[in-house]
Amino acid sequence: MTIAARQITVSGKVQGVWFRKYTCDKAREFGLKGTVQNLETGQVLIHAIGPPQLVASLEQWCWQGSPESKVTDVRSVEVEPKPYTTFDIIE
Repeated sequence: MTIAARQITVSGKVQGVWFRKYTCDKAREFGLKGTVQNLETGQVLIHAIGPPQLVASLEQWCWQGSPESKVTDVRSVEVEPKPYTTFDIIE
């Protein structure tokens, strides 16, 4: 099975609006592994690993985000996969 590993950086009003929680729920729904965390820059950083089409679906979902978020940019780069076993929020 082909696996994709992407680092996704989301910009806009994405902190303090439950973006990480909604991202975690969506990633788990897709069966992805990885992490989501806030950055000091006000952005959210996501590491997602799984089937390429499902990682792409999460990346596309990031434009929607949580109900209160206002996403202005989503950037994604391919990275080396890490051995995640779950998808978790980094506090």
